[in-house]
Amino acid sequence: MTSTDANATIPAHHQGDVEAITDALAQEFSPAIPRSTAAEFVRASYETYASRAAEDATLLSQTEGFARQRIQALLASQDEASDAPPAVLFLCIHNAGRSQMALGFLKHHAKGRVVAWSGGSNPGNAVNPAAVEAMNEKGIDITGEFPKPWTDEIVRAADVVVTMGCGDTCPFYPGTRYEDWELEDPAGQGVDAVRPIRDEVERRVLELLASLGVETDGPVA
Repeated sequence: MTSTDANATIPAHHQGDVEAITDALAQEFSPAIPRSTAAEFVRASYETYASRAAEDATLLSQTEGFARQRIQALLASQDEASDAPPAVLFLCIHNAGRSQMALGFLKHHAKGRVVAWSGGSNPGNAVNPAAVEAMNEKGIDITGEFPKPWTDEIVRAADVVVTMGCGDTCPFYPGTRYEDWELEDPAGQGVDAVRPIRDEVERRVLELLASLGVETDGPVA
């Protein structure tokens, strides 16, 4: 696909921004992927969020973030090194509450020793504010996260897939380790109701990390 072809679906006022994102990601992941691959992921990510983001800055930020996650997953799926860090994918329905809190806790406790992603079967437009507030109380900032759909390369790259209420819509690949966490959905609930869900999520994340051989300092005070 040529650059002109890729830009055919990008409005003129965003083509320069999309080219800049493509250049940045191509450089970030060079020489592992060619620029044409970066361009394909950026274009697809832009199309994913073009109808959902309320502001241009949000659209471009989400385009870059989702494209980066997909490229990371593609490279992880191709990495057969025995010392490659394990990859964990948290899946729920809206990718706005439970899976985002789990992602936040895992990143905090794993300290780079585990690759972590999240996604939803029907992604919402923003992370649940009550979940954000509850995580802030623990000193973990998830305001930079946003709901994402899952994609084939992300699921295939995961060593562990943790599902949270997405039922039969969750993808299944033989040979992948699956865990199903039965957790109350924080959607529509205030922070008082979300706190016990948050604490249960952290407990399970710590158990998961222990099963992966990752030592932690225990729950956040």
